[in-house]
Amino acid sequence: MPAGAELIQTPVHLYRYLLRCCRLLPTPAMQKHYQHSIRQGYNSHSDENDPERIQMIIQRAIGDADWILSKYVKKK
Repeated sequence: MPAGAELIQTPVHLYRYLLRCCRLLPTPAMQKHYQHSIRQGYNSHSDENDPERIQMIIQRAIGDADWILSKYVKKK
């Protein structure tokens, strides 16, 4: 799990975390692409009110972000 991911409890925390993750991507075009995707996902789930479903979405988004970062960001 990426650093800071365990602190994510709300959709707003997730949104901010994912936007910060975008800064780690190598090119500005990739950053803009994923930022747009994050905004779309946030807006499409903004009416969700089931706490269990929200936690499921948060866990899935963190996993997806981890996979994308491991794919594009070189390990140090």
